[in-house]
Order: sequence, then structure tokens, then C-alpha cells
Amino acid sequence: MGNHEHFEARLVARLAALRMERGWPLAELAQRAGISRATLSRLERGETSPTAALLGKLCAAYGLPMSRLIAAVEEGGAQLVRAADQATWTDPASGFTRRMVSPPSQGLRAELIEGRLPAGALIDYEQPPQAGLEQHIWMLDGLLDYTLDGVTYRLQPGDCLRFRLHGATRFSCPGPGEAYYLIAICEP
Repeated sequence: MGNHEHFEARLVARLAALRMERGWPLAELAQRAGISRATLSRLERGETSPTAALLGKLCAAYGLPMSRLIAAVEEGGAQLVRAADQATWTDPASGFTRRMVSPPSQGLRAELIEGRLPAGALIDYEQPPQAGLEQHIWMLDGLLDYTLDGVTYRLQPGDCLRFRLHGATRFSCPGPGEAYYLIAICEP
């Protein structure tokens, strides 16, 4: 089992633990997250990989930012995390890659996340995991069309968009290359 498979197995186990901690049967989580019971069951048994959209819905149901979910899965609590040791997750549906740049921490509120979205890829999040989450998207390379509250922002290298997250969002990479960016997240 490679590093990615170990991480994904821990991620799936953490999602199951969150459901158990709340005492929710699969049917209740399915209703809260808007995901079929069958899909949730396959996910918890490790028969399907979690997509970004699926994780977004689950995080919204739990009121937990995705960065917190991923940080909780990471082992240890060192304040320095080497590039080679930063957790990386790839969305099997879009090819989107998320790397947790910040060292895992339970007590601190801000997180840095590196994102890479392939040309032509699109990810929709129906709602934020936590209303009022402060975010900054800093474009490093390529182009990103980011839709927030029905307004689409074309982000180019060096651009930075800062906002509080309340509604649906869309990440879209028009190409020709990948969109490469850094997201700073701070809990409200």
C-alpha cells in the first residue's frame, strides 16, 4: 500500500468515525449530505474513492472545513512539515490535486492548501463546509475561473481573491495548462 492509499484509508476511517461520533445511521447522513445511502456504504467499506464533490457534501453535513478533516487524518503534530511529508489527495473524478501545505494542527485556525486543477476540469461545491469561512485564493500559474455567489472571477498568475464563503462555488480551469494556486483558509 503506497502513501496515497494509506492516507485515503485513514480518510475513509475518519469519515466513518465522524458519523459514529454523532450517532447517525447511514440513512441520516445520506439525508443530511444529499448523498445516496449506497454510495456512503461503498465509501465506508473502501469500495469507492471519495471525490472532491462528495467530500465537500460530507464536510458540509459535519460543519467541518475539508482542511480540518484532512489535518485530523494526518498523524503527528510537528510544526514543520517537509514538502515530501505534506498530505496530498487527488480527486478521482476531476484530477484535482490538493496538498496540505500547513503542518497539521488542532488548535490553530488558518490553513494553507496548494491546488492543481487540470485544464478543462470543473468542480462544483453546493455549499461551504462552514458558513463565513474566510478564504484567499492566490494564483501561482495558469488560469482559474472561480465562481462565487454567481459571479465568475478569471484569476491570472499573481492575482489574489479574498472573500467570506457562504454559498455555492465552482472551480474551473479553462486551460491550456493546469491552474496552480494557493488557498489560505481561516475559520470565522
